[in-house]
Amino acid sequence: MVHEAIPVLTPVLPGAIYDQLRASILSQQDAPGSALTESAVALRFGVARPTARLAIERLVADGLLRREPHHAAQVPVLSRDDIIDLFYNRALIEIEAVTALAGGGTVPPSAVRANRNVCTAADFAPHDIDFHRALVAGQPSPRLSRMHELLMGEIELCIGQVQSAHLISAAQVAAQHQGILDAIAASDAIRASTLLREHILGARDRLLAHVDRTIDG
Repeated sequence: MVHEAIPVLTPVLPGAIYDQLRASILSQQDAPGSALTESAVALRFGVARPTARLAIERLVADGLLRREPHHAAQVPVLSRDDIIDLFYNRALIEIEAVTALAGGGTVPPSAVRANRNVCTAADFAPHDIDFHRALVAGQPSPRLSRMHELLMGEIELCIGQVQSAHLISAAQVAAQHQGILDAIAASDAIRASTLLREHILGARDRLLAHVDRTIDG
């Protein structure tokens, strides 16, 4: 008698659900204001609710979801004031980081790799985020890195909106990144910080203009 092979089902782990939900939030497939209930996520991925809950809790901790008591987690809707405050504080931290890097002409290899991926990937937002994380992680202060991570979930939401609304091209982002890297390699702290400030505030201004158009429309 020939027995048919019984397929082995691979369990979906919370980390895999987290990765897919994160990508969906950044690409705006789960748009700002969308609710992600445990039951809906469990049904979407064919998993038990406790597994869905773990993925949601991690996204909440990262700032990619917000959850009020007795309410489902939601993708945050960032106001103009939120965006201005986020980019202001982000610029303070990242400028300190590139100033420290340029002081020693230290170019983090992970930043170079991330920028290379900006131009080669269809979805450049994650690599843009990786580039900025690499700059801050490459400087010597662990406290500065921890401060940066407190902002990065909401900053990721902003970068995702910039990409999904086609407010800047991958080639433009990569060129701006490269200018920053070149200034760091040349130990030119003033130029590196100036280019980084222009890069960050330019993204902020494009996003604010998009938000205003959306409200007016």
